[in-house]
Amino acid sequence: MSLPAQSVRSPAHGRSALRDALAAAAEDTVVYDLDGIGRQYSALCSELPGALVRFAMKACPVDEVLGHLARLGSGFDAASPQEIAQALRTGVAPELIHYGNTVKSDRDIVRAHRLGVRDFATDSPQDVAAIAAHAPGARVFCRIATSGAGALWGLSRKFGCAPEDVPSVLGAARDAGLVPSGLSVHVGSQQMTAGAWAEAFDTLAASLEALNRRGIVPDRINLGGGLPALGVLDRRGRPLDPPLDGMFTVIRAGMERLRGLNAAPPAFLIEPGRHLVADHGAIRAHVARLTSRHRLDGTREDWLYLSCGKFNGLYEMDQLQYRLEFPTHPAGPFTDAVVAGPTCDSDDAYAPEGPVRVPRAISSGEPVWVHSCGAYAAAYATAGFNGFTPLPYTCVGGAAPVGGGA
Repeated sequence: MSLPAQSVRSPAHGRSALRDALAAAAEDTVVYDLDGIGRQYSALCSELPGALVRFAMKACPVDEVLGHLARLGSGFDAASPQEIAQALRTGVAPELIHYGNTVKSDRDIVRAHRLGVRDFATDSPQDVAAIAAHAPGARVFCRIATSGAGALWGLSRKFGCAPEDVPSVLGAARDAGLVPSGLSVHVGSQQMTAGAWAEAFDTLAASLEALNRRGIVPDRINLGGGLPALGVLDRRGRPLDPPLDGMFTVIRAGMERLRGLNAAPPAFLIEPGRHLVADHGAIRAHVARLTSRHRLDGTREDWLYLSCGKFNGLYEMDQLQYRLEFPTHPAGPFTDAVVAGPTCDSDDAYAPEGPVRVPRAISSGEPVWVHSCGAYAAAYATAGFNGFTPLPYTCVGGAAPVGGGA
């Protein structure tokens, strides 16, 4: 069960600039704290010295966010020619962008190559052949499948080849005139265990040894995404508490292990997404209605309907809860309610096993602050399902413009 909103506090939610912007907003909007994102970026670089950051654009394709990260030195992990073009508009050099999607058509490869990208992910001989035909001489890194165990979103089926296929995939790349540049893993999105990283490094070590025996010496290792956000709750409303320090310890040790194992010390890349932006974005929404009705079993159930939900800002509500704050009701009394979005769709709701404590006196139109939703709030919003359009956004800090469009 969620705690009352006024008792929920963490460093991620104490940013004065973000809170001031939420308080000042008269209409619904997503607020991104660029300075908070910058602090998170700097902290990550300190934890993993020498690792090159390639921000996963899909987590927050907001121009001001991307521009701020580019000014701090980040490159980008892009999944389409459209994302590559958006990344280039920040002013970064093409060599700081890699095409990290293993799913791409011939046309997509051609467009990416014309835009100057020379680094491509792959996981199959068919994709290797397409890259060789349409991006001759490109550098490829082979994505290795992981189980995804321990993550809220495992990513275990669509991407990556089995470890035993890595030598043949990169061997085919070499034979086709491509540069067999590296290896890549992804331990799953919002990974909650340090053990997943240890397992990934075991897989990478075995693959490096197999490649070295074939005379293939990768010059970089891409550690992918998976680093978690800290300010969200699980489906039952309990704080998620990933062992972040333990993860960084395992990653640093794994990097050192692979440096000593490869025939030449490789460079390391990492692709954070939600870890950089989730806790530094929030939504100013409003209450549609607090209702109470009987269920078919005769029990009474309260529902809090918000102006935003799964289809216009809170897509991940199927696997987690976002922390809610009710600024006009800092004290009770409270009631337990199921939280749902405004659309006429039954999936647009928190899981029923995790009721949220909401003020009994909350009225239609009053503001609600939805914390730690800076990841995917803009990216997953529909064009206007049921007529509920994407939310506009505002950026604070970072010498950013005052506002922008959805």
